[in-house]
Amino acid sequence: MWGGRFAAGPAEIMEEINASIAFDRKLAAQDIAGSLAHVAMLARQGVVEAADAEAIAKGLTQVKAEIEAGTFTFSRALEDIHMNVESRLAEIVGPAAGRLHTARSRNDQVAVDFRLWVRDSIDALLLQIAGLQRALATRALDAAGMVMPGFTHLQSAQPVTFGHHLMAYVEMLGRDAGRFADARKRLNECPLGAAALAGTSFPIDREATAKTLGFDRPTANSLDSVADRDFALEALSAAAIAATHLSRFAEEIVLWTTPQFGFVRLSDAFSTGSSIMPQKRNPDAAELVRGKTGRVVGALVGLLTVMKGLPLAYSKDMQEDKEGVFDALQTLSLCLAAMTGMVDDLTPDAGRMKAAAGAGYATATDLADWLVRTLKMPFREAHHVTGRIVALASARGVALEALSLADLQSVEPRIGEDAFGVLGVERSVESRTSYGGTAPANVKRQAQAWLKRLGG
Repeated sequence: MWGGRFAAGPAEIMEEINASIAFDRKLAAQDIAGSLAHVAMLARQGVVEAADAEAIAKGLTQVKAEIEAGTFTFSRALEDIHMNVESRLAEIVGPAAGRLHTARSRNDQVAVDFRLWVRDSIDALLLQIAGLQRALATRALDAAGMVMPGFTHLQSAQPVTFGHHLMAYVEMLGRDAGRFADARKRLNECPLGAAALAGTSFPIDREATAKTLGFDRPTANSLDSVADRDFALEALSAAAIAATHLSRFAEEIVLWTTPQFGFVRLSDAFSTGSSIMPQKRNPDAAELVRGKTGRVVGALVGLLTVMKGLPLAYSKDMQEDKEGVFDALQTLSLCLAAMTGMVDDLTPDAGRMKAAAGAGYATATDLADWLVRTLKMPFREAHHVTGRIVALASARGVALEALSLADLQSVEPRIGEDAFGVLGVERSVESRTSYGGTAPANVKRQAQAWLKRLGG
């Protein structure tokens, strides 16, 4: 492709380090879509004759069919997807194929291909995120009143409901979807026509190619068009945050499925066994979601590192932009599918969760709140009084509700019999009626609202 300037071919090691076709073949569909839009515009503008443009379009359609059928032969000697497609196009239509590259460069070509691929991936991920949200909200609706312990520092803190816990992830995923949607909106500008870095002297219509490819507008600066990959970085950032949310939930599933917790059970479909210990049931799907998060975060750090020292405009370093993005977004897609499957599959043990919710003096805050409401005690004093009552119960090895009224009054004489009404875990969660609180009625409303929003 540059034989006019070079008298000899590249060294074998140069070919090895330079070729990208092994991974950028994933851009084939986007590359051909961009070329079809480009040649149609060239014909309308009179830059390429209509007959040549028609032949090129037919040839590109044939190349696309060959790639989809698996009969296309990719050549590493041709370096990348752009030259592989163009070379095959030349075999099909002859010299007219050379007119396709008029008024563009591989720099703006790969920039538009990559934006299209990331945009397509975001669209698919948004559907998957919504699917996981629906699965979580559906389970939450059924488990709105199922009491479980809420934790801080992984220590029992206050009773919540299983439905409330699941809805926390619905909210997180909603923000993840918002980040992806924002990233999609910002990337939806078309760099095609920026050429190598300075634009072109041909009378092209960038608005037309942008519209054909579904972009909102063409990019406004030719240097920026080919030099930046912030659209990929932003998608990776959203992916890394989403993967982190999935990893936290995966960690909880790992904990919950242990005999020590026993809060939920996964079926054989999402568990594995041990080659030596016949009793084992391992939550490997959850562990893999947790582990694969490192790949997604690593891709973000890797691309940031590639881009951090590059002067404008294009540098070959930017060939390193795609593999990490391909892997990260496809990995996140797999993790979303696995997590959705586990949410549909898991079976909660309401009895174990309720028993655990009452352990660790989890209703102590309810007693402190009662002291504030009923005895008009300042909260800090109520906190101190309740702490002494907890210490008394702990010393006797009993739950708060197992203490007698005389025991409570030995710490605070004004406590009445009605204080016992706040010490049950069901009463505790029912009392948390503030907006966003764990009261079952709240959880049902939020789950129903999300399901309506998601169309589920």
